Amino acid sequence: MAKLVITGGRKLSGEVKVQGSKNSSLPILAATILCEDESVLYNCPDLKDVDATVKILRYLGCKASRHDTTLVVDTSTMTRSDIPHDLMREMRSSIIFLGAITARCGKAKMSLPGGCELGPRPIDLHLSALRQMGIEINEQHGELECVAVDGIKPSKIALSFPSVGATENIMLTAVKASGTTIITNAAKEPEIVDLADYLNACGAKISGAGESTIIIEGVDKLHGCNHSIIADRIVAATLMSAAAATSSKITLDGVVYSHLSMITPIFEQAGCEITQKMGKLTLDAPYRLRSPKLIRTMPYPGFPTDAQAPVMAMTCKTNGLTVFVENIFESRYKHVDELNRLGANIKVEGKVALVDGVRHLSGASVRALDLRGAAALVVAALSANGHTQVCGIKYLERGYDEFEVVLQSLGADIKKI
Repeated sequence: MAKLVITGGRKLSGEVKVQGSKNSSLPILAATILCEDESVLYNCPDLKDVDATVKILRYLGCKASRHDTTLVVDTSTMTRSDIPHDLMREMRSSIIFLGAITARCGKAKMSLPGGCELGPRPIDLHLSALRQMGIEINEQHGELECVAVDGIKPSKIALSFPSVGATENIMLTAVKASGTTIITNAAKEPEIVDLADYLNACGAKISGAGESTIIIEGVDKLHGCNHSIIADRIVAATLMSAAAATSSKITLDGVVYSHLSMITPIFEQAGCEITQKMGKLTLDAPYRLRSPKLIRTMPYPGFPTDAQAPVMAMTCKTNGLTVFVENIFESRYKHVDELNRLGANIKVEGKVALVDGVRHLSGASVRALDLRGAAALVVAALSANGHTQVCGIKYLERGYDEFEVVLQSLGADIKKI
């Protein structure tokens, strides 16, 4: 089983291009099946989750080929409307296919999805919304069977929580509805905007993406297009955390600065100097970080839950106390025990974690238990004295494209064995 071996204490320097967004790539890949045509997706990261999504597309009868960071998908050959259990279990976001397949085929069948165990992430919002659009859903023995007997009906859907996945599923379904669908309390994440931009380039009529109300006018047919995936803001936050934790100066190319609007202030509170110019962000960290006082995860434009773990790793060596409040997912502090093995001083009570900064971390053998926790362990290991072995990197590879190679290019002593 592969692991990362990291010798900490080295400063990072240089410039890297930030990979394309995982959380944009997956729903856009699902959206390609609505087009019955060829789409070319640029800046598409080479990740385990992307591979799992491509496996689903190929199972459905579609064609997909990769050329570096470009993925070419032809969904004109799609022949199936079901997804088997083993493919659904690879990641939770596979539920995004439910609306897209139903919108194209009038029916869909799949099991409940798998993925990182972050506590309950119910799909009730997804199913309730699809039912409002006239889709009959039968849930039995862990399987979902959807049938749009009379086609997709337009609807006014008010979400009780601005769920990203539910918003995406509604959008993918509603683009083929016979009328106008309105989503209120919609998710506002940049990935929602990226999905809407792709669909609109394919001939959809979506307005309001990125705001709390999204309006989708159904169309009869979509066509393929060329689309560039946005930069991954969570990978950017992880690299910023690595630079801050090692008192380094690095430049990130390709970022959308506004997507980091609730992340950059945390680093500035810690004493980092951040400048941005023409799609490039430079972070210059001080010798000893100050402690940001409070970090509270919230739906966008709040502080993202996906950035909580790597930023927590950065705060382990700050001068003072930082309070984290996790409001999105349960079981999202699995990385804490492993960070404490490296010498951090973190205490957890429910959804609150208290990080009392220490002067030094020390290398140890640690194990990742989820995607963002794996990134946090890498960040901490880079700043620790001595050697650290990080096991469980299969989780890291779900969301980070050759992360060890990126860090090596910045001067880190890290290798995959």
